Amino acid sequence: MKTNDRPLKDVVLEILKKYRLQDHLEETRLVGEWEKIAGKIIAAHTSGLYIKDGILFVKVDSAALRQELQYRKEKLIDILNKNAGKVLIREIIFR
Repeated sequence: MKTNDRPLKDVVLEILKKYRLQDHLEETRLVGEWEKIAGKIIAAHTSGLYIKDGILFVKVDSAALRQELQYRKEKLIDILNKNAGKVLIREIIFR
């Protein structure tokens, strides 16, 4: 009798790869870790985060904070991509 015993983790990773869902999973994880990455103060003043085509969209409730985040944009992109272990974010748009 032939068995197909494999760890569930391997099966899930195979499905994610087959249907090209790995990047979407990583994007969702990054959005979920925004507070850890950006800090509590920034996270408290940002919302509506989503990623589309390598662009992270972030709604900011303060014009002053939006300007400050513009200055830090490249650093945030680096931190996000290091956290993902690959380049997922090419740009951030603060609204």
